[in-house]
Amino acid sequence: MNEIIFLVEPDIDGGYIAQALGESIFTQADDLDTLKIEIKDAVNCHFIDENLRPKIIRLHIVQQEVFAL
Repeated sequence: MNEIIFLVEPDIDGGYIAQALGESIFTQADDLDTLKIEIKDAVNCHFIDENLRPKIIRLHIVQQEVFAL
């Protein structure tokens, strides 16, 4: 695997949550900079074997926006 994609969404309680697509990796943080650090740590813990660890982490940031007409 060369790349892993995380779906990133705002958390109801504040901050962000991230979920890997196709892997059982979840994490959260108060801001995006901290979330990136947490995602790297989670990926390293999940893929113990460095040869199987993805080289690229892609974030798909989803944010809903509602406005009145």
